[in-house]
Amino acid sequence: MMRYLILTIALISTLCAVDWPSDYDEAKEQAKKEKKNIYMLIGSEYCPWCEKFEKKVLSQKEVIEKLEKDYVLIYLSREIDDIPTHLEKTPVPRHYFLTENGEIIYTIVGYRSVEALYEVLNDVKEENED
Repeated sequence: MMRYLILTIALISTLCAVDWPSDYDEAKEQAKKEKKNIYMLIGSEYCPWCEKFEKKVLSQKEVIEKLEKDYVLIYLSREIDDIPTHLEKTPVPRHYFLTENGEIIYTIVGYRSVEALYEVLNDVKEENED
């Protein structure tokens, strides 16, 4: 029984390539404490574009450092996690930039290269300053 449980946990953990928190309420609390906005990635274990984004972009240390500087990071799988009802689950990958209260600042859909993600971050910053 214990072996089965360990194998199940290992399988589930390998399904989610991004090892970020997946509790929306905790992310909001953390964002309030740190006075940051939230970057939420909604993905799917069956999405080749999600996998490509995770492997090619989110594997870059400088990308993560840039994101963590201004955002609390959260990853939600549309098959596993509870997605807040005011957010769309499809298509994926879906990127949300949220206030600490969960209000949408900016959203985009699809794969982005590192350079394109940096452009999006600049757009979000400009949008948030208005």
